[in-house]
This record gives sequence, structure tokens and C-alpha cells, in this order.
Amino acid sequence: MPGLIHIYCGEGKGKTTAAIGLAVRCAGSGRKVLILQFLKDGKSSEFAALSHVPGIEAVPQTKTFGFTWTLTPEEKQAAAAYYTSLLEDAFCRAGDFDLLILDEVLGACTAGLLDESRLLSLLDSKPEPLEIVLTGRGPSQALRDRADYLTEMKPVKHPFDKGVPAREGIEY
Repeated sequence: MPGLIHIYCGEGKGKTTAAIGLAVRCAGSGRKVLILQFLKDGKSSEFAALSHVPGIEAVPQTKTFGFTWTLTPEEKQAAAAYYTSLLEDAFCRAGDFDLLILDEVLGACTAGLLDESRLLSLLDSKPEPLEIVLTGRGPSQALRDRADYLTEMKPVKHPFDKGVPAREGIEY
């Protein structure tokens, strides 16, 4: 059966959480999972837990760049080169896995740190059985059209609106 493309997007909480849940389910069935994160600092708590799950390889960030809106043109160029390399490497290795999760890849495209046309090309040439999950905000119509699953997270109520900061183990 051919692998499908999932998008978890929107302004609400839960995109990465949904992707990680799918990774655990996939690994639990004896399949192999590769997870890469874009736009994050590599310190998300889920990575510590995933290191103990057989069948899941979660690749932590080796470089951080800060919030996209604070980057200088030089920093954006460095981030774009790093994220492009990360994406290319993921697809080079993808044939060894059953599920590939590209967490926050949509945000990297939206911020201009990844060439969306290259991502679309890689999606079009993926190994047939590979299942792929893309997460983040603001997917283009072209990405939405490529998706077989499209789930949009919508915030209805969130403690942050009352001044409660992000909590380790819950929001990150």
C-alpha cells in the first residue's frame, strides 16, 4: 500500500503532539520512524522520551537560530542552508524508514528558510511506501493539495491567554 502525506497545521497546540503520537503508534507496530525538527532548539521534552522507544530515530537540532522574525539577513541565509541540508538528508535516508516526520517544516517554508518547490519535488519523488507527516503553520495551497490527511488545529481556549507561560512537559 502506498504511503500517504499528512499535514497537521494551524494556530493551535497539538501539531507536534499528534505527530509524535503517530510515531509511537507506528513504532509500536514494528515499523521504523525518522523525526526531524525545524525552527526548534532541540530541547523539546518529547525527544528525551523518544530516545527510549525502539524503532524511532529522533534527530535533534545541532544549530539554533532564534525566532525567524528576529534573524538578520545573514542569519536567515545560514538557517536556510542548514534547514535545506537537513531536508535533503532526510529524503536521502527516507528509504530506510516507514514514517518520516518533518516537524515545523511548514513554518520553515512560510518563513522563507526552505524552498517550498524543493519540498514539493521531494514529496512527489518519495519512496512509494513512505508515510510522511508535515507540521507547522501556514501551509500553502500547493502543500494542502498534496496532503492526503489535513488536520487543522484551532485554539479555542489556552492558558497562555491568561498569562500562564509554557510549561515543560506540557507545551514543550
